[in-house]
Amino acid sequence: MTNDHRRVAWVTGASRGIGRGVAVALGSAGWTVWVSARSSTDRGLTTHLPGTVDSVAAEVTAAGGTGIARQCDHSDDDQVRALVEEIDATGSLHLLVNNVWGGYEQLNAGQWEEWNAPLWQQPLALFDAMFTHGVRAHYVASALCTPLLIRSAPSAVITISMEVGASHSAEHGVGYSMAKAADDRLALALAGQLAADRVASIALHPGLVRTEGVLQFRDFFDLNDSQSPEGVGRVIAAFAADTDGMTLTGQALRVQDLAQRYRIDVS
Repeated sequence: MTNDHRRVAWVTGASRGIGRGVAVALGSAGWTVWVSARSSTDRGLTTHLPGTVDSVAAEVTAAGGTGIARQCDHSDDDQVRALVEEIDATGSLHLLVNNVWGGYEQLNAGQWEEWNAPLWQQPLALFDAMFTHGVRAHYVASALCTPLLIRSAPSAVITISMEVGASHSAEHGVGYSMAKAADDRLALALAGQLAADRVASIALHPGLVRTEGVLQFRDFFDLNDSQSPEGVGRVIAAFAADTDGMTLTGQALRVQDLAQRYRIDVS
């Protein structure tokens, strides 16, 4: 792939956090970026944390790309399908970043103890949120975008996951570990079906990222080796520009390892 104004990406769940950083980094590399999430200027915020699709799209444009904001509830298949059809009507899509996620709502509202409780003390709705608004949303976006990605190949699907899915640690929740493992398997299975069409698929494992949600709990974290949302985005932009990217398809890759490969500072 090459970085120029004709490259088109769609970043889901991009009103804040990692999604915002990825969208802005792609904008800095000259991409056109479709930015989707529920929070928008017209519909308001879904949390106390700042950020809307409109503000992020404006950042993408200010960075040198073209940002396109679309309010979208990714648990609503009809809304997702309508957005894919709108992207399709423009002619191309070279990169899908599956970043939208559910389950952090109560954590972002301050329920630190609930998030870190054993599964028998966590609400069952937390599991449903992660699989419905996370894993399933990634599956739906991938399935609906596949024909467009094939037509635009070489292209890529990057699913934001976490290392806990590959190597469980006792301090991580059972449902969270299951959901991230499912995302890793989605990336692997998708790669097998799309390799012949020159569509790469990887799961990406960021480290501790200084998102708005993480920073409100800074007292619980050691941020010395943390990553910035924009740093994660620079790694994604570099992977999308890598002409040898297909050699990595089907893998779950750590941000820090790709940062070394592309000599990128993710701090």
